[in-house]
Amino acid sequence: MPAVEPTDRKGPAMAETTATRTAYRTCPLCEATCGLALTITGDRVTHARGDHDHVFSHGFVCPKGAAFPQLLADPDRLRRPLLRVDGTLREVGWEQAFAAVAAGLAAARSGGRDAVAVYLGNPNVHTMAGGLHVGPLVRALGTRNVYSASTVDQMPKHVSSGYLYGDPNAIPVPDLDRTDLLVLLGANPFESNGSLCTAPDFPGRLRALQARGGRFLVVDPRRTRTAAAADEHLPIRPGTDALLLFAVVHTLFDEDLVRLGRLAEHVTGVDAVRDLAGAFAAERVADRCAVPAPRIRQLARELAAAPAAAVYGRIGTCTVAFGTLTSWLVDVVNVLTGNLDRPGGAMFPLAAHQRPRAAGPGRGFRTGRWTSRVRRLPEVKGELPVATLADEIETPGEGQVRALITIAGNPVLSTANSRRLDRALASLDFMVSVDPYLNETTRHADVVLPPPDAARTGHYDFAFLTLAVRNVASYSPPALPPEADSLDECDILARLTLIAAGRGADADPAELHEHLLGQTLADAAETSGRPAAQLRALVTGDRPAERLLDARLRLGAYGDQFGARPDGLSLARLLDHPHGVDLGPLRPRLPEVLRTASGTVELCPSPIAADVARLRAARDAPPDGFVLVGRRHLRSNNSWMHNVPALVKGRDRCTLQVHPEDATRLGLDAGDAARVSSRVGSVVVPVELTADTMPGVVSMPHGWGHDLPGTRQSVARAHAGVNSNVLTDEAAVDPLSGNVVLNGIPVRVEPA
Repeated sequence: MPAVEPTDRKGPAMAETTATRTAYRTCPLCEATCGLALTITGDRVTHARGDHDHVFSHGFVCPKGAAFPQLLADPDRLRRPLLRVDGTLREVGWEQAFAAVAAGLAAARSGGRDAVAVYLGNPNVHTMAGGLHVGPLVRALGTRNVYSASTVDQMPKHVSSGYLYGDPNAIPVPDLDRTDLLVLLGANPFESNGSLCTAPDFPGRLRALQARGGRFLVVDPRRTRTAAAADEHLPIRPGTDALLLFAVVHTLFDEDLVRLGRLAEHVTGVDAVRDLAGAFAAERVADRCAVPAPRIRQLARELAAAPAAAVYGRIGTCTVAFGTLTSWLVDVVNVLTGNLDRPGGAMFPLAAHQRPRAAGPGRGFRTGRWTSRVRRLPEVKGELPVATLADEIETPGEGQVRALITIAGNPVLSTANSRRLDRALASLDFMVSVDPYLNETTRHADVVLPPPDAARTGHYDFAFLTLAVRNVASYSPPALPPEADSLDECDILARLTLIAAGRGADADPAELHEHLLGQTLADAAETSGRPAAQLRALVTGDRPAERLLDARLRLGAYGDQFGARPDGLSLARLLDHPHGVDLGPLRPRLPEVLRTASGTVELCPSPIAADVARLRAARDAPPDGFVLVGRRHLRSNNSWMHNVPALVKGRDRCTLQVHPEDATRLGLDAGDAARVSSRVGSVVVPVELTADTMPGVVSMPHGWGHDLPGTRQSVARAHAGVNSNVLTDEAAVDPLSGNVVLNGIPVRVEPA
């Protein structure tokens, strides 16, 4: 993929005469973790290409990575704090900004700790600061009003994994490089680069699967780029993936195709799953999901017969009414065909910063330790569904949210019924945002604290390496020095944490950094018998995040254990290997990963079994009229890269895709304006005709709508598009996970 040269708003950047150098780093712009080779001229990144020596990505780069220099040079990016003075956001110094934060939070917390809410956006998992310092901040605040993008796109997978394995973060990924058959449901990695499955050059890995004689199938209501490249595309009615998968499970039992193999000693609840599947024969569900019964049965036989196979479901299976049931059934099929935890199947990665655990029973997993105040929605993984955030802000009474901290998020565009949330944010008493942009959400803030750009911070993927299809490790030190008057994001979050802990606006962030490091080393001292002070003296790293990373690497699964294993990993070793360290293919990890009360894979947890009655009712329900689904584009990642010229150029991507037969019936033609309406809102959007979308299904992309006043994103505003979340309904959630339903939304479509 050709790299993109940075440009300003007037044209190509002038060539520099300063000497150039090359820096290597991991791309932080999606989940694929590709290696980049950056050309640095003076104090600017002037070029980006794929790192051909990177142990995981081998030179692959997508348009987002190639546009990295433009992202860094964005003149709209905030570089100093903003403080609202007399209704206007103005640049101020850091001390004045933090003093305002301390005063604003103190006033809000006079109404109780839950009066302050936190929203954590998707980009947090792309930074070391997010991985290391968000948790301490949330704990210091002590609020139960914690919300994140997880209940927009992935919480069902956490919940199903929690019930199955006792750990909501134990998510198996398809062993792409060794499988013979891959079935993808609601996933489009040719556009998204993969999600909850870290795989640089996902498309190349799928082509390699085909080249070695394997096959991959795509189940999706749209003929996506991934579906077009697949050996077979199975169109399905949106939101019915659980019916399809249950019919596969029924066939496996009905035709005596269940083969647990070595899993037999680690799995309980198989007979209970057999009983539940009795109501979902292929012939009972075929009409509802629009996949012929013979093809469903044949799919079950193919999965059972393949030497190694994996089923993988993603956004399209999580963001529907039965998201948790679907996520659970993905793993049930992998278990029943003997493909969980074996090479070529679905396997559990082991990242370098993770410590291996001894096998044995654990505490298990549960939700609902508390509920939201207004709608009584259950807590999951320490947070509440973002679908109810507006309720908590707007509804008076004890515990009403009066202040909000957002960190790297734009929920005004990315969450359901976003117009309502937009109005709710405007009513807050106080709001602080950690964000580099004044976007549709942060325009409501009283204080905006901008972190430095990604070239000036170190990078290690705490989240994505736990989901990688091969065990690897890499660390990227800062490629450029700090800008004048900037503050490291770790320091920003540390100071917020100290304010929340009552230490005041002037507390030194080094106190928290050392405290966190001390906690890590105290655990190691207890198990190793070596004093924590002795271990602290061995920790290396010039920055707080580096020191925390060094400790975790050295104590991790491949670590040097502070010298006890000289060939093990440490920060120093990763610095010596700028292209990463290959730690080998995925290995079987059962029963080590299990933390259920029984110490087994609990295949039929009671909360999931209870929800099957809801699916049985949906099986016999008449289909809706038009339903709306989202779609991804390779040049876009939610809303946060739409201010980069290279990533928004070309034809308008924010269109309503309509099947030609439906368009004829509605009296619509290509380029016409259509009005799309749901229970909660209405938008007008240009029509794009395509047979790649099933009849009865219309599609709009996610993350657009950059035409709200008060933002400072000139490129995004010039390509504003239409916000699809004006149409999504905050009342529609998956009850087991609280995940909002963003796909399969009933809508009306008519000429505007």
